[in-house]
Amino acid sequence: MKFGFPLLLFLCLALLGRGQNNTDRGYLVRVGQLAPDDFSLKLTDGTTTSLKALRGKVVLLQFTASWCSVCRKEIPHLEKEIWQPDRSRGLVLIGVDRMESWDTVMAYHREMGVDYPFAADPGAGIFGRFAQKSAGVTRNVLIDRTGRIVFLTRLYDPAEFGELKKQVNALLPL
Repeated sequence: MKFGFPLLLFLCLALLGRGQNNTDRGYLVRVGQLAPDDFSLKLTDGTTTSLKALRGKVVLLQFTASWCSVCRKEIPHLEKEIWQPDRSRGLVLIGVDRMESWDTVMAYHREMGVDYPFAADPGAGIFGRFAQKSAGVTRNVLIDRTGRIVFLTRLYDPAEFGELKKQVNALLPL
C-alpha cells in the first residue's frame, strides 16, 4: 500500500481535469479564454455565420469528419441529448467538418440525419484556431454568451459528455 495515496491523488487529479486538460489533447485554446472569432462558417442549411455574429448566444462547435468512427458515435448523442432539448432555449450547435469538401460535408450531414447544421472546414483553418492541425477530431468547444470558452472535450466519453450537457444547461435559461 506504499503507492496507495500517490496513486489515489493522481487518479483524482486526472478525473478533475477531464474536459479541461488542453496540453495532452492538442488544444491551442483554454477554458476561460475568448474563442477565436475571425472566421466565417458556411452552413449546410444555406446560411453563413461567424462566432462574432453569434456573440450573445451559447455556441457549441463540434469538430468532426465523415471518416471518424468516434464522431459518428457521438453525433446521435449530440442530436438527441443536447440539440433537440436545448435548441429552443437558444443553443447554437454547429458540426465543423475538418478537411473535407463541401460535397462530402453535405453527404455526411444527410447520412447522419441530424437537424443541426454542419459547416465545411476544408483546409482545417477553423480547426487550427482551436487545436493543433495534427490533432484529431471529435472534440467539442462550448462557448458562452460573452465569447469565452467554457468547456472542452476530446473523443466521446459518456462521463465527459454528461459534464458537457451539465455545462450547456447551466448556460441556458430554463
